[in-house]
Amino acid sequence: MPTASFRSLNEALGHPDDAKLVVLSCDDLGAFHASNEGVLQAMRTGVATCASLMVPAPWARHAVQHLQPGDDIGVHLTLVSEHPEYRWGPLTYAPSLQSGDGGFPSTLDDLWEHADSEEVLRECRAQVERALLWGVDVTHLAPHLTSITLRPEFFDVYLELAAEYRLPIRLPSSISLNEAGFDFRGLARDEGVLFPDHFDHDWSSGSRQRVLDSINKLQSGVTEIHVQPVIDSPEVRALGDVCLGWIDDLALITGSEVREALAAAGATLIGYRQIRDAMRAAE
Repeated sequence: MPTASFRSLNEALGHPDDAKLVVLSCDDLGAFHASNEGVLQAMRTGVATCASLMVPAPWARHAVQHLQPGDDIGVHLTLVSEHPEYRWGPLTYAPSLQSGDGGFPSTLDDLWEHADSEEVLRECRAQVERALLWGVDVTHLAPHLTSITLRPEFFDVYLELAAEYRLPIRLPSSISLNEAGFDFRGLARDEGVLFPDHFDHDWSSGSRQRVLDSINKLQSGVTEIHVQPVIDSPEVRALGDVCLGWIDDLALITGSEVREALAAAGATLIGYRQIRDAMRAAE
């Protein structure tokens, strides 16, 4: 699905090459009730521009029921269930994607050791199809915990679905070709699949300093900055101290500090919908 040639993603989006464009995305919509409330607040009253939905997670359907027309929502392709207290599993019941308790593997190493690539393809396609069935106008794909980004056999799945559904994808810019062992960005470009120029895949809980540093050091082009906002509730507190950073993410994205930093940097907020529409228009 090669697309028309552009010098830059900025040009494809109709912006000057020196423009600083920021996608401020929320991960893990659907994971918890607290994340649904937090992500929707971040998009309604904060500066978040888009979110990605964990379709197999217990609160995914609730999240969809509370979306509004025009919400910029991608599919957070989910193959890992990392919380020992709180589990979710494959829509397809694929044997190679289940741990002993019936949920997804709890670690990337476990996933990568046992997952069958054909079952990964079926599961990821099922997640996209379920979102579409629910009426979500899917704008992008973003893997949960980079589960299918950095292994060639699984990256093929990622790229196949992006081309099939004509969707942009999230790719880390902080990992070199040598570190990955294959040219994942080049493969995406060859297929005409668009992706932000800059994305640092730091998954540690709590984003305040990372987000502010990213804004202060913005480069020209499209930068994706992700957060994981949740409301403070007994549900999310039950997961332990990991939730404290997520709670702070909501305060950060709905407060004034990020707005002021973006304005000082001369940044323009965009979402994945603009990237998707540019990708489809160029075909």
